[in-house]
Amino acid sequence: MPAVRRIKIIATGLALVLLAVELWYGAPSLASALAHLRTPNWSLLGLAVLADLGSMSLFARMQRRLLRAAGTLVPIQRAVALAYAAHSLSVTLPGGPVFSTAFNFSQMRRFGATSAVASWAVAVSGLLSTGTLILIGAVGGVLTRGGHGWLALAGDVVVAIGLAVCLRTFVQHPNWLLWLCGKVLTGFARVTGRSAERGTRLVSGAVEQLSVIRMSTRDLRVAMGFAAGNWLLDAVCFGLCCLAAGAQGLSVAQIFVAYTAGMAAASVPLVPGGLGVVDGALTLGLVAGGTPIDDAVAGVILYRLISLVLVIGVGWVLWALLRRPREALSEIAE
Repeated sequence: MPAVRRIKIIATGLALVLLAVELWYGAPSLASALAHLRTPNWSLLGLAVLADLGSMSLFARMQRRLLRAAGTLVPIQRAVALAYAAHSLSVTLPGGPVFSTAFNFSQMRRFGATSAVASWAVAVSGLLSTGTLILIGAVGGVLTRGGHGWLALAGDVVVAIGLAVCLRTFVQHPNWLLWLCGKVLTGFARVTGRSAERGTRLVSGAVEQLSVIRMSTRDLRVAMGFAAGNWLLDAVCFGLCCLAAGAQGLSVAQIFVAYTAGMAAASVPLVPGGLGVVDGALTLGLVAGGTPIDDAVAGVILYRLISLVLVIGVGWVLWALLRRPREALSEIAE
């Protein structure tokens, strides 16, 4: 058996063992929380599932739009499969974001993107996703404070616009990046006494690959819209889960504040899946807004069953398909 194949089998086995350990570790907490859960409103719960599936679809469409701007056309089915698989890696594995980034990069290369374009798409999608989450959290904060946070919101908007302008400038003038990197490499060479020639050649090659990107202002706006929609639909899923669990008197601002607190906790991968950390942040955010603790716990459990169990379960299945030879990609696209 080839060494590469053995490594793949071992990696898959370790991933399955890790999932089993996580289920065993989280089972007592889940059982305790389910004791607070009454019979949910199944209609609202069904809408919550659709909202979260739509959220994942919009994230996939954002990455697909970025790749299209670079001349790489990816069928929507493959883009969605990649979004699910990469998300599952990011959430469940220790150091998941590293594995997710590497997997995203390798799959984009299989889709036909060059190394520079794949790196660019992964980086830009992360920036857009983070920036739009910050704006959503700022809007929730403004709504909560009754208008006393407009200055903070204006600052966030200025930062977002500045980021968009820098991104657009970088895409339109890749030679500027070459000039900047050349200066950095020259300075580094002077300090270390080494030649900057090899580094300059590598940067020149990357810039040449990036020069094919023709991202219009409309492409950038659409990609940002997809990024914002990804978070908003996931927040809608969270709100619907709370309502399905019987929570009363919830406001849009309260849902946004609790949701952004949970997502901020999720950005620090202390434990796989954010078990206990994300759940606690979401629950505390709801309770701080006046939601009874039992209703808050029940709503969070329903949300996590959808976003953590359902979505990630689908993601691991698609990861296994994407890891198969190229004919598996044809199966996904059909």
